[in-house]
Amino acid sequence: MLTTTTTRVLEPGDLDAALAVLDRDPVANAFVAARVKIAGLDPWRLGGEMWGWYAGGRLESLCYAGANLVPICAGPEAVRAFADRARRSGRRCSSIVGPAPATAELWSLLEPHWGPAREVRPHQPLMVARAMPAGIAPDPLVRRVRKDEMETIMPACVAMFTEEVGISPLAGDGGLLYQARVAELVGSGRSFARVENGRVVFKAEIGAATDLACQIQGVWVAPEHRGKGLSVTGMAAVLGYALREVAPVASLYVNDYNTAARATYRRVGFREVGAFMSVLF
Repeated sequence: MLTTTTTRVLEPGDLDAALAVLDRDPVANAFVAARVKIAGLDPWRLGGEMWGWYAGGRLESLCYAGANLVPICAGPEAVRAFADRARRSGRRCSSIVGPAPATAELWSLLEPHWGPAREVRPHQPLMVARAMPAGIAPDPLVRRVRKDEMETIMPACVAMFTEEVGISPLAGDGGLLYQARVAELVGSGRSFARVENGRVVFKAEIGAATDLACQIQGVWVAPEHRGKGLSVTGMAAVLGYALREVAPVASLYVNDYNTAARATYRRVGFREVGAFMSVLF
């Protein structure tokens, strides 16, 4: 019995308690919750460890420690405990990302040991939509990407990632992990695009999905087609798929300096409910 505040690596038997924490905020926790509901808590299947912070014997907070370090429902004391464990473990992640207050505190404790970061994005509005927008017709040409269209969708995915993150996803392993992730989304029917003459002009994915919420990501319009309104009608189409077939609420987070994207999402009915923060290495 754990009677004091403590942290430990969770095990498969802790799954129900971990899901109860994740379900406290299904929108903010959609990315990690989706992974846990598929893979459980086994580190090999999950792609990382799940750390738990206990107070009085009760699991109160989580931290996913994989390719990303993600604090979950973590107050100041839990954040300090997670930072201490992360310091001892050494940096294995390529980013720290999560709700802005906890992530900012976590980074302030880790920066002296892990810094400098390649980039810090301190305020990324978290937005949600629960209904289709009035007065906007979804683009009828936006459809699911077929499994035989990997060669068509990959250049757009690489362009989007490079533009968004600042480095190519093909670096390091030649893009094997990234291509596998794109193939996973295509295979699960969560990759959407408008294709003209064999080229993608708009794309987006439903990157994480649970019964309670899903998260739209990877929104991209080919540079030569920007300013034509494709992002608005395209996002309306993807939102329609999300709300009809996946979950009752769709979310996304966006860089605060991307005023055009924020305006597009507002037009499609997304509203800000909080903020994320990302630290990129």
